[in-house]
Amino acid sequence: MQTYEYIKQPKLEAAIYKDGYNRRLRVDEFRGNPGLLWEYVKRETESSLYEKVIVKARWNQSLFFFEKGFILEGGVNAYFNGDKALFMSKFLTNERRNSSYWSKEDEILQSVQQLDSQTVVSSETIFVATEEHAGQLADLYQEVFKLYPVPLHNPDYVKESMKSGTIFVYIEEDGRIISAASAEVSLSCKNAELTDCATRSSHRKGGYMKHLIRKLEGELLERDIFCAYTIARALSFGMNAVFHQLGYRYGGRLANNCIIFDKMEDMNIWEKDLSEM
Repeated sequence: MQTYEYIKQPKLEAAIYKDGYNRRLRVDEFRGNPGLLWEYVKRETESSLYEKVIVKARWNQSLFFFEKGFILEGGVNAYFNGDKALFMSKFLTNERRNSSYWSKEDEILQSVQQLDSQTVVSSETIFVATEEHAGQLADLYQEVFKLYPVPLHNPDYVKESMKSGTIFVYIEEDGRIISAASAEVSLSCKNAELTDCATRSSHRKGGYMKHLIRKLEGELLERDIFCAYTIARALSFGMNAVFHQLGYRYGGRLANNCIIFDKMEDMNIWEKDLSEM
């Protein structure tokens, strides 16, 4: 239900994420004629499988999609090897367009942005996971998330993610992983999405996530990846606070973006230029 497809044809190259589970079609990158891409998207969305289309567009590509009824939901600076990505979205149903929690999420965001930034000096021992930790990581994610946009409860999926370049870091206690996060690295675009942040309910007062994010930032800098961003649940005060206090800037909100935690949710974009650390 979730597959990547790379289109290469005369006048168009595009990386397409077909996400049947979250009922969305996402264009992560494209070069060439936007009209040909639009024709492809229209054909793919003729069925009722998809309710939302997202195109990550450069500025000079975005005007075409405005004309086709897309709206700008947010963006990430330096996403495309230093160039900004604009997250252009088109909703195919009224239900997918309308959020039930927008006002509450605005209140959460305003409260988060009133917090002071923090300097984090890690006192935790943080490890970089290998494939042998896939089972423990899957167990953690299965406990924390009833629903998740990707099948992280499956150890084989975790292993495949690692093989694709995703970096997982974790904290353990008595030989058991209690908190983890990852960085999904795009070598072609030179960016990384910080994601898969989870802490067992029995350890959530420990403030582990800030230490894990700092560790991931260090791993990314060693790989010359300077553009870091995340897409956090807009209803989560804690996760949005973590990124704000670590110096990430708010970059917009994606309405009804994916199924996570217990329902379809809006997601906030946060971004940071690691070269300024």
